Amino acid sequence: MNHPDVRLYRAADYPRMPWRNGGGTTQEIACNPGGSTASFDWRLSLADVGQDGGFSAFTGYQRILTVLEGQGVALTVDGVPQAPLILRVPYAFSGDSDVHCRLLDGPIRDFNLIYSPWRHHARLQWVSGATPWVFHSSAHSVLLFNAGDSASLRVDDAEHALPSRYDCLHIEGKGDLARYRLETSSALDVCVIELTRRQP
Repeated sequence: MNHPDVRLYRAADYPRMPWRNGGGTTQEIACNPGGSTASFDWRLSLADVGQDGGFSAFTGYQRILTVLEGQGVALTVDGVPQAPLILRVPYAFSGDSDVHCRLLDGPIRDFNLIYSPWRHHARLQWVSGATPWVFHSSAHSVLLFNAGDSASLRVDDAEHALPSRYDCLHIEGKGDLARYRLETSSALDVCVIELTRRQP
């Protein structure tokens, strides 16, 4: 495998921006190389939701949302009530949908992947429990979002740290198969995202 480009994004550095409707704030974690908040192929973010209200539309995108903190949220998508979302249960929906949220018992913090399904295949899974945890992937972009204690990742023969809660590692490779090994001194609580570019 060619050596991948590995970047560590620190939670303390994530920029915070208010929602247009005033119902919460968003912190951008990362987006595709060359992308920006205004134009991207994929983006990771944290959102602090302080009141009931509507979601912003992301026309042409797919969204996957996971509650990180709080008692959960109930979504109504295109007029259809959904089962309540609780901690670490991801929920996928179209960015074109009309989405309204109702907080179950106070504010929440959630984790969001927004991506173009026309440009990427995506796989998202939450990993918990004892370590080490090993997987192999040929995805072009692999992201590991740490929701627990400090952890480390070995990609083939190189080791990288996830020092703090809500830090994120972004591995940008060539689409070659690589071996990933996650370890921590306690229990893992990590979201693993694999993004593979669609062929034109």
